Parts: sequence; C-alpha cells; structure tokens
Amino acid sequence: MSSEIKTIRDVDLKGKKVFVRVDFNVPFDSNGNISDDTRIVAALPTIKYLADEGAMVILASHLGRPKSKADTQFSLAPVAKALSEKLGKPVTFVPDCVGGEVKAACSAMKGGDVLLLENSRFYSEEKKNDPEFAKKLIADTGAEAFVNDAFGTAHRAHATTAGVAAYVPVKVAGFLIEKELEFLGSKTENPERPFTVILGGSKVSDKITVIDSLLDKCDAMLIGGAMAYTFALAQGKKVGKSLVEPDKVDLAKSALEKASKKGVKFLLPIDNAACQNVDFAAGKVSEIKIFDGDIEDGWAGVDIGPKTIELYKEQIAKSKTILWNGPMGIFEIKECAVGTFAIAEAVAKSDAISIIGGGDSVKAVKKSGYAKDVSFISTGGGASLEFLEGKELPGVAVLDRK
Repeated sequence: MSSEIKTIRDVDLKGKKVFVRVDFNVPFDSNGNISDDTRIVAALPTIKYLADEGAMVILASHLGRPKSKADTQFSLAPVAKALSEKLGKPVTFVPDCVGGEVKAACSAMKGGDVLLLENSRFYSEEKKNDPEFAKKLIADTGAEAFVNDAFGTAHRAHATTAGVAAYVPVKVAGFLIEKELEFLGSKTENPERPFTVILGGSKVSDKITVIDSLLDKCDAMLIGGAMAYTFALAQGKKVGKSLVEPDKVDLAKSALEKASKKGVKFLLPIDNAACQNVDFAAGKVSEIKIFDGDIEDGWAGVDIGPKTIELYKEQIAKSKTILWNGPMGIFEIKECAVGTFAIAEAVAKSDAISIIGGGDSVKAVKKSGYAKDVSFISTGGGASLEFLEGKELPGVAVLDRK
C-alpha cells in the first residue's frame, strides 16, 4: 500500500503554496514548556525538504482538546518558536487558521518561507469535516497542493486531515507518513521471519481486532499487561484481584483457538509480579510478590515475572521482525516497570527490524532508555492500531496514487 501513494518526491512543488498537515499535538509541562518534542522533530524532514525545494510551506495542526473556540492554553504559538529553533530559520505564526490575517500572511510568502497557522480545532467545523471550512482553509491560504504528514491523526476524517484534499489538484504524503506506511504496512505484511508480535496494555477489547489481524501474519505472539489476565481467565487460571474483562473471556478463547489453528506460537505469562495495593497518585505499590501460575486472592498482577521475562527474551532473540504495542505492566511505577524495560532492552539489542507501534509503548521505550536502538517508533497511537487492524485511514485514502 505504501508504495502506491505519491509522496512529495513525486511532484514538483517549487514556488507553490503547500498546505501541510503536521501533528504538533505535543505535551507541555506545568511551566508551559514543551516536554516532549518528538512530533516536531518527526516533521522536520518534510518541512526542510519542501522549503529547500522552494515551496511556500503553510503548516496546520491541532493541539489538545479546545472546546471549539480560541483558548490560549491550546495555542500553537510556543510550537512555532520551538520549530524555528529546530529549523534554524524564522517561522511566521498566524494567530488564526482562516480569515484576513491568514490571507495577508500567506500572500506575503516567498519560496522557502515557513508559516504555522493557529490550532485548527479552535473551529468546531474542523472535527465535523465541514466542506465549507475545508474550502475556506484552501482559499484563504491560497494553497495549490496538500501534503499530509500527520500520521497520528490520519485515522480522523477532519477538515485539515482529509477535507482539504477535495480543493487542490495535488495531494501527496510527506516523509513521515511514507515511513509509517512502510514500517507498519509493508514490513509487517511481508516481514522477515520469524515475525514476533508483542502486545500489552490493559484491555483485550482494545486490541482484539489487532490480535486477530496479526495472527494472520506473525509466527509468534507474546502477551503482557493486564490483558494477559483475561487470557489467564480463559485458561481457567485464578487471577486474584487483577484487572480483567470477564465479559471478554470468549474473545480471548477465540484468539487462542485461532493461534492454535494457524500454528502461531502464543506465549502468555508463566509467572506474574503482583501486589495488594497500587497508589497511582503517589506512584507507589505495596510489597511485590511473584506468583507462578495462579495469583492469590487479594493480590493484583502489575507486571510479568522473571521466568516470563526469560521466556520472552528467548523468543525475541530468535526474531527477524518485531512489532511491539503496549507495555508489560504499570511501567510508570518503578517496581512494576521491570518487565517492560527488560523487553525494551531485549528488543533494542536484537538483530531484528524493531517497530514500536505508538501509544504507551513509545513512552515506555523512551523511559527505558532504549528508544535510540530500535528501528522505528510510530508517532500514531489510535492511527497505528487502526492501520494494523487493516482499516483504511481517511487521511491516507484521500492522497494521490502513483
């Protein structure tokens, strides 16, 4: 699929005004400083390429969840400043995304200029994918081409991610989307084998369609996180007061049956780290105890145990492609991060092509200190999952094909 989509390499955008959807939905700390600039850094290759080619680069993004009206707390102004520092050139910030100020700023642009529009979600029409709003975005900026490079929002049919494509003759992907589609698409569709999938997180219900889809492609699947306890229930094991979805036991059973039919090695924890109390606010847990097999009443699983870590590391070491989505336990708390960090180290040190599939797995890999040693980290959370499920992403569907 990724090879079919046209990218900025396939078109001549010199001297053209280009509307570029980026994902600058970055987190801020309590002092109002950007606390993680991954998404800004991820957009740089596309922005630099377009500016160097002599295009006039008009950037659009959302930030946070404003209530469809201007709100300084969600302004992209600090992002413009950070982007300018990273690009090493001025970035004009326009405090709106449609209207007179936008028209004036865009008409004053020259080739190589970079401009950032204000948060598109200050308008309710953005999320509604209102065609008149999409048309106005293009009319007021004077854009002659649309470049989507916001994989993190490509699963949303919004005005800036999909709607604007109807009003320009050229619609192509940026380098980030190209890379996302390559790693999450072709490298999992036609993987170097053995292909191992590691899935964690809290709910089977969140991941069941991904499990189903990936069981058709992988050679081994390793399960961790709270979703493992629903699988344990499906196998008739006791899980104490661990987080489970009793109503999803049948889904877990069907996944186990499918794995068995397909000959996929399906590994579940053989031991678990558990505690009696978790204080999320304080980031603390009571005494940790390792249970082989059943977890006693009154105890809740919070991480995979040492035997499971060794079992999973053996499988990881044999793999040639690894896709990892979801932590092995409550990695935010030091005592419950042992499994997640051990898996991160094993994945980073393996010879395999390693793909981290967005969301909490990205935070976990970064926290572990091994982020630099994996092949690819997806910038999409929900978008990564939907793409791996085999769903068509609206922000990709609107792009031109080769």
